[in-house]
Amino acid sequence: MIEPQIFKANDIRGLVGGDSPEWDTDGARAIGAAFVVAFGLAGKEFVLGRDMRAGGRELSLAFAEGAMDQGAGVVDVGLASTDQLWFASGHTHLPGVQFTASHNPAAYNGVKFCLPDAAPITPELMARITELAFVDLPPVAARGGYRETDLLAAYAAHLHSLVDLSGMRRLKVVVDAGNGMAGHTTPAVLGPLGIDVIGLFTDLDGSFPNHPPNPLEPANLVDAQRAVREHGADLALVFDGDADRCFLIDEHGEVVSPSVVTALIAQAELAREPGGVIVVNTITSRAVAEVVAAAGGRVVISAVGHTRMKALMAEHHAIFGGEHSAHYYFREFWGADTGMLAGLHVLALMGRTGRPVSELAADLPHYAASGEINSTVSDPGAIMAEVAAAFSGRGTIDTGDGLLVTGADWWLSVRESNTEPLLRLNVEARDDRTVAALRDEALAIIRKDR
Repeated sequence: MIEPQIFKANDIRGLVGGDSPEWDTDGARAIGAAFVVAFGLAGKEFVLGRDMRAGGRELSLAFAEGAMDQGAGVVDVGLASTDQLWFASGHTHLPGVQFTASHNPAAYNGVKFCLPDAAPITPELMARITELAFVDLPPVAARGGYRETDLLAAYAAHLHSLVDLSGMRRLKVVVDAGNGMAGHTTPAVLGPLGIDVIGLFTDLDGSFPNHPPNPLEPANLVDAQRAVREHGADLALVFDGDADRCFLIDEHGEVVSPSVVTALIAQAELAREPGGVIVVNTITSRAVAEVVAAAGGRVVISAVGHTRMKALMAEHHAIFGGEHSAHYYFREFWGADTGMLAGLHVLALMGRTGRPVSELAADLPHYAASGEINSTVSDPGAIMAEVAAAFSGRGTIDTGDGLLVTGADWWLSVRESNTEPLLRLNVEARDDRTVAALRDEALAIIRKDR
């Protein structure tokens, strides 16, 4: 069974089990067959991983069966964070498939795809997979094989090779895995570094019994903030369900904006490669562009979304990229996103300077921001048109990635989520009063029918 709505712009996400499932193991088998035909993988191999969500093993094995029926060989890396799967693709130079629904609620599961070396798939390939998933594809004569391999240690070693962590003082770090895949990767990555790790919710549990796996929601950061204060920790790392995103909490228990993290890492990377390119998306703080310019680098702006960011990383041979959703991309990681490597970079920066994160952040330009505010609406296009009309004449309007209105010292973004039925609002300005006024005016339009 497959319902068409599970096929998104860049990946697959849908309800599994319960009273109204949108796909099941038969659907996964059909998608596996479609993937092989779309990618032309008969007689070739691909790497396959999965997170800890309920039914993930059954769905991934059904996918593997469909793929083998079409002649592809499966290299199953087992339990893996999404960035660990990107590593597996780069390490083996094979296409990759990760079973995960990232930060979606527990009832969901999904699939992310990549080309060899963790390169993003194209919209045309995603459309082809969608089309073929509803075609009854007969098995080919030469069935593909199946083998398992464990690449966790190799993944950790590769991350360690990308950051100079020598000479660091002993740090105390809270890690909130949210019962997601960071509970699997943290011991391998942080364990050998002489860091005192205070683990929160590190048991793998796809029902997410402690808090939802979405660190963009402030309520899901509270446990880590409390733990930092209680333990006198230097930093907290808070991961989403598949551990490709990482939020930071400073030594005071305050949330560090992902744009600040982007600026800090960009500075460090540009010191290593002056004149390099940094990729950011349309809702990243203006502070990042100012920091990059001051460091002699160049900013390239992407639409929101990991496939678009990865494509621009490759096109411009960018050294680093950051999104305000806490996705961080590194050229030495095949241009793919990895929250764990971003965390290591900040730890290294603290080690090199001997300064806490709050002091490092205080050196950067400051803007007030609303944070991401999500709303469920019935007609996103009509709502965005109303917001555009309301702000017409007050700033430059760009509809290349949702709606972006840019004033002299502020900007406002309203865009549809790529993965959920939500409209997302972000506002930034020089001061809190302007942010609040712009936010409230936009929300009055967005939520007028509530």
